[in-house]
Amino acid sequence: MTVAGSTWAGTHEFAAVKLVEARSIDEVCQAVAAGGRVRALGTRHSFHDLADTDGTLVTVTGIPADPVLDEVKRQVTVGAGTRYGVLARWLEDRGWALHNLGSLPHISIGGAIATGTHGSGHGNGSLATAVRGLEYVDASGALVAVGVGDPDFPALVVGLGASGIVVRVTLAIEPTYRMRQDVYSGLTWEAFLADPDAVTGAGHSVSVFTTWDDDAVGDVWVKSRLDAFRPLPGTQPYRKTASLVGSTENLTEQLGIPGAWCDRLPHFRLDATPSSGDEIQSEYFVARSDAAGALTAVRQLADDIRPHLLVSELRTVRADDLWLSGASGRDTLAIHFTWANHPDAVRALLPRIEAVLAPFGARPHWGKWHTMEADAVAAVVPRLADARAVFERLDPQDRFANAHLRRLGVRV
Repeated sequence: MTVAGSTWAGTHEFAAVKLVEARSIDEVCQAVAAGGRVRALGTRHSFHDLADTDGTLVTVTGIPADPVLDEVKRQVTVGAGTRYGVLARWLEDRGWALHNLGSLPHISIGGAIATGTHGSGHGNGSLATAVRGLEYVDASGALVAVGVGDPDFPALVVGLGASGIVVRVTLAIEPTYRMRQDVYSGLTWEAFLADPDAVTGAGHSVSVFTTWDDDAVGDVWVKSRLDAFRPLPGTQPYRKTASLVGSTENLTEQLGIPGAWCDRLPHFRLDATPSSGDEIQSEYFVARSDAAGALTAVRQLADDIRPHLLVSELRTVRADDLWLSGASGRDTLAIHFTWANHPDAVRALLPRIEAVLAPFGARPHWGKWHTMEADAVAAVVPRLADARAVFERLDPQDRFANAHLRRLGVRV
């Protein structure tokens, strides 16, 4: 076991020679000011060496959340190491909500934002689109604040830890709302591909789960605000709780039972283990308008994918203007793969999946397995060079750079 252990799924052992478990922002400043390479470590939900360094890892998950609510501006400021589910419950208890959540409420706010984690819904931007301000420790060990309107802001929000360690985040909020979660079966590929938007737009947040079988798509999970619920045509509602890669006991309540937004938007409950972690994840983003073509292309590889797949999830994300967001500049379909722990087979499959998705300008999820490197990434991320210029200017000594960021062309 290394000094910093591994990612949550055991897909990467951290190589850092030192781990600082900060309990205050001052301790983060001191760790950075001490010199050498340094990177932020969150709740370890990435699947590779993105967060790693040959120097010091600094985790901010032990810093108190200390949420500060501003009801006039409809904002909350909170520690970046706080888990989304913890903040969500705190907001709900005070009559407030976030616009969306990821499938796991266990992930840290700072880490999820930095890697472009997204949730789902035609009208919902990624989690990073709620950000109104960041406080981060820069390469000198000083605390810096940036907000909407700052010229560097579009580069720093989905920033991959490339220019500092984020310690506090300000998020937009809205009044609390209630939801229901319904699961449907019986959707055929023919019906889905004829009008993907009709399915993925059937609720506030929609997930389509598939194993790429020939005829049937799989299950459709529709999370609806109570005042906007409508059944999904051409399908059958589940009469019992649908499972997701294992037991149903760790899932949020289904069957159309009303509940708070924070108890319906995630797939998994905060007070339960989301999965065994014995898995590998990959995800690619294409334009939502290309959904039918991109899904048809992946289906060509279905026979090779299926033996190594636990499940795929298809979700949509509204376009944004954050330079390294997977949804930057285009409404997006996210094609996600949860793989069995077959690393050699997955490594062999990923280039083939990337090849069939290349005509659609597929972008990788920064925190998950892919094989795209600098040239391929630059071809599909239009503002990559602009973001890199910001990171190089703010961190000229490469304090926060690492091998992974260089492979991507995010740092030089």
